[in-house]
Amino acid sequence: MTTTQPLDVQPTPLALLLLGRESDPRSERGVECPGDLPAPSDPDLVERARAAKARLADKVFILGHHYQRDEVIEFADVTGDSFKLARDAAARPEAEYIVFCGVHFMAESADILTSERQQVILPDLAAGCSMADMASAEQVAECWDVLAEAGVADVTVPVSYMNSSADIKSFTGRHGGTICTSSNARRALEWAFSRGEKVLFLPDQHLGRNTAVRDMGFSLDDCVVYNPHKPNGGLTVEQLRAAKMILWRGHCSVHGRFSLESVEDVRARIPGVNVLVHPECKHEVVAAADYVGSTEHIITMLDEAPAGSAWALGTELNLVRRLANSHPDKQIVFLDKTVCFCSTMNRIDLPHLVWTLESLADGKLVNRIQVDAETEHFAKLALEQMLALP
Repeated sequence: MTTTQPLDVQPTPLALLLLGRESDPRSERGVECPGDLPAPSDPDLVERARAAKARLADKVFILGHHYQRDEVIEFADVTGDSFKLARDAAARPEAEYIVFCGVHFMAESADILTSERQQVILPDLAAGCSMADMASAEQVAECWDVLAEAGVADVTVPVSYMNSSADIKSFTGRHGGTICTSSNARRALEWAFSRGEKVLFLPDQHLGRNTAVRDMGFSLDDCVVYNPHKPNGGLTVEQLRAAKMILWRGHCSVHGRFSLESVEDVRARIPGVNVLVHPECKHEVVAAADYVGSTEHIITMLDEAPAGSAWALGTELNLVRRLANSHPDKQIVFLDKTVCFCSTMNRIDLPHLVWTLESLADGKLVNRIQVDAETEHFAKLALEQMLALP
């Protein structure tokens, strides 16, 4: 089938922001790039990108996250989710420049895992992550104090999602915890519960809840939500002592918008549709879906799906469009009816990429992402613990 009609979503008043054409005052490290960008309408952008990349040759390695625009993915040497890309960067020690077409926390992880001689570049410093911004180092330190006062910190193991800042990863490493991805969250939780009675899961409450309840048999009553904007997280000592999963009050601005009504609507419109959603979606959406999986799992399922099958995907729209275009023998639709791009991910566009590559080719280092040594040390401990998970 063609993809125009199934993906005919309508823009909302936030469309310009969601397309990365306006500033997001809440974005991580919310600053603009220095320097002059080429105009978006420049007809020579593609050729300029090719020429600059050719000048750099093996000195540059370009990483493209699955949620990036097609115009950017075209120039990526590898594509993948955040952790896969960070590992790919570490596996290319000959590349002096790692240009990470993603968001800030991803570039931080790449800097942590790559060698000292490699320099990680983020084409737009305003490309942050609203989820990562929902947990600051100060807030998490205060949370740990609350757990200590409740007498449960000693039996609590922190598990932090990959979608977190280097500071949060470092906190996790300092306190004997591990990082997880949406693919290995269950293994991370099983490891954590073998070492403690409780888990502090941050910053995405939905991934933590869905993994514990859907995959591991916990009840919703085993989970409490810690709200950093309320005294003591909005929880009593009794609630903290009774809980198994202490979930940080954070979420993905894209996946968190899907609703039970979205699922019911698409089932009414497309009989026999398979609903496949990311585990960052709300619990009621995950419970109503047919399949749940990470970004890589979603891609694999669509690759293996039979011709003629119908799928409604609850994930970022750039990826959904790309999957629909690459599988014309299947009906692939977006789970929501309105625009749902990742606003900060979409800040990485062709003008930013061209400016970055041309600057590097001219010997000018721009937008380097560098994690300080102490933060890197403890964050790397948490990342290495994830790599060591059984």
